[in-house]
Amino acid sequence: MTVLLATSGGLPRGEPGAAVLDAALRERDIEFAWARWDDPAVDWAAADLVAVRSTWDYVTRHTEFLAWASSLDQSRLLNGADVFAWNHDKRYLTDLGDLPAVPTLLADDRAGLADAVRRFGTAVVKPRVGAGGAGLLVVTDPDDPRLGRPVRSHPDHPELDGPWVVQPLVESIREHGEASVYVIDGRLGQRFAKLPGEDDVRVNEEFGGRVRAVATGDVGDLAMRAHDAMVERFGRPVDYLRVDLLRWEGSWVVSELELIEPGLYLDVSPANAGPFADLLAARRRTHAWNGPV
Repeated sequence: MTVLLATSGGLPRGEPGAAVLDAALRERDIEFAWARWDDPAVDWAAADLVAVRSTWDYVTRHTEFLAWASSLDQSRLLNGADVFAWNHDKRYLTDLGDLPAVPTLLADDRAGLADAVRRFGTAVVKPRVGAGGAGLLVVTDPDDPRLGRPVRSHPDHPELDGPWVVQPLVESIREHGEASVYVIDGRLGQRFAKLPGEDDVRVNEEFGGRVRAVATGDVGDLAMRAHDAMVERFGRPVDYLRVDLLRWEGSWVVSELELIEPGLYLDVSPANAGPFADLLAARRRTHAWNGPV
């Protein structure tokens, strides 16, 4: 019984801290291998289970990535290609139903960007397909010359273009940071507190952000609400989910949902390794009992 963990060319051995997950899988006698999602030599159909992990280059190749995910046996792919298609475009932030979320507007061109910035005053502009804070701008002037142009915000990140989502700058991020909470196999997992770097609003480590594991505290109920909303949306269990939260007008609200390839922060804490390995073991057993679909 084999599990393939999908990664990218820049991370052939998996996400940061992957050795912790590797050890947890070996403890459960699970045969596994890390495989590049775009490697034509990989026989994905021979795997009993495929888990998308560190495929972080998909942001510039999302059409190709989604086609690859759709080509797999969906009974063996965690979360599933339809979930990826919905989640890869931050348009989903305008489609969260009753979940409290950071206000979000969509913009397809410079005029739309200017209107959104004018509405929010100080705004955060992000590519609709992006990750890791790449391409993010904080803008106060609707006539800012950067609006509507491709942005390379870090030497190691690709240049990203629109369309975009626009949100108000959540000033509380400087004091409260961002909370990232995992729900794995329907159970509440580890929470991480992330603070931005100096003179930045991004909590990503490439931009000076700091991450630490903390107690779940007062955000567990909202994380589970987000999980349950995804189960209702897709009509089946969601294998894993990371819920990113910010303090907005005195309450925690959703800033993003990560259903494709959220890093487990194993280099910060090993806490998610066991639950994720248990998830793989459970799904592997289910497939063995049911047989190919």
